[in-house]
Amino acid sequence: MRKFLFLSTAQRFGDFALLLLRVFVGLFLVWNVWGCVTSVERMFEYREFLGEHGFPAPALLAPLSVYAQLLAGVGIVFGLLTRWAGILCAVNFAVAIVMIDHLGGMRGIFPSGCLVLIGLYLATHGAGRFSVDAGMRANELPRASGGVRLRK
Repeated sequence: MRKFLFLSTAQRFGDFALLLLRVFVGLFLVWNVWGCVTSVERMFEYREFLGEHGFPAPALLAPLSVYAQLLAGVGIVFGLLTRWAGILCAVNFAVAIVMIDHLGGMRGIFPSGCLVLIGLYLATHGAGRFSVDAGMRANELPRASGGVRLRK
């Protein structure tokens, strides 16, 4: 009864669920900025949008924000430098909340707020087993051995 009540057996699917979350969120981030990446006109519109909302140096911040979001999205999808990608995501959308989204109340804040929290989760927990990061960590030398690879 206790296993059923707390769904402890669902934990074995945690890495797969994290993979689905990463792919979904990462692809959204890439899709969200793809127009600005591929179109000078869209980047100009975004620059004007930032200027209208009081951002300093919108000509600098527009491409910075777009490419930070693109890098974060790609990193999150592949689980590559995921903790850094999470930080980029969290910072980018925290700025969006402070500068723009708060004007829409809770409904305006919610989408960016979710991305801040997902970014913080990824920054603190990492990408999980199904990621490039996990493959790179597998090649590290064990710390307990003082950097000497132990034979099995």
